[in-house]
Amino acid sequence: MVEPSTTLRPYRADDEAAAIELWRRTWQEAYPAIDFAARLDWWRERWRKELVPAATIVVAEAAGRLVGFVTVDPATGYLDQIVVAPAAWGTGVAEMLLDEAKRRSPLRLELHVNTDNARAVGFYRKHGFAVVGEDFNPRSGAPVYLMKWGE
Repeated sequence: MVEPSTTLRPYRADDEAAAIELWRRTWQEAYPAIDFAARLDWWRERWRKELVPAATIVVAEAAGRLVGFVTVDPATGYLDQIVVAPAAWGTGVAEMLLDEAKRRSPLRLELHVNTDNARAVGFYRKHGFAVVGEDFNPRSGAPVYLMKWGE
């Protein structure tokens, strides 16, 4: 259950440091064998040059802290990231963010998810996504599913 104090709002430039650290911490929890701290420079550059200029970014806040964010390109329906603080896993924050992504891109959403990320694959399936293809992550080489919701 989402705490009543959890709210969504548009991303602001002063959220950058917290969003990048949340990304690192969350992915580190999901994949402890990978050193995400070593990827921070790459992620910061990608965040600034690819996501912030093109995507709609909405953040979730609770008690004045960033507890999640979603990035979606409304022109293409591509959902690049849903990131939720590990302490907020299972609390409904991810659902709030996904519902917001669907509101921002009401016809379709597409995303890639690591095939070994059973938690994420199950989450997306539960919320109406279907696996429509398979590929490999160009950076890590990890196998990924292409999942789609909508048309």
